[in-house]
Amino acid sequence: MNVPADLKYTKDHEWIKMDGEVATIGITDFAQGELGDIVYVEIETLNDTLDAEAVFGSVEAVKTVSDLFMPVSGEIIALNDTLEDAPETVNEDPYGAGWMVKVQCSDLSQLDDLLDAEAYTSLVTG
Repeated sequence: MNVPADLKYTKDHEWIKMDGEVATIGITDFAQGELGDIVYVEIETLNDTLDAEAVFGSVEAVKTVSDLFMPVSGEIIALNDTLEDAPETVNEDPYGAGWMVKVQCSDLSQLDDLLDAEAYTSLVTG
């Protein structure tokens, strides 16, 4: 299981990478592994401003459908259009080409509530 040390994580298995006040968000390697083969990513929240923990989309896998939750509050300013035609990219490269949205954060202090790599690893390994 890959858990990059430079990212923050949620208990719902999203990751977040900050670049100034813009966050890139996706699902973790653990999450994609649990979901199995991802066949569809639905995100219809472009230009919406959402609160932390709000649902911003969903991922459909062969086994199940799972909601995607915002790690922080902010406006969704970009979607990864690649996922429309190639949702399996999330399985192949969850922390790179498989990113889902970019968000203009409205409250950077919310990052303090997220898990670091060590805490996230403890969460998923029990």
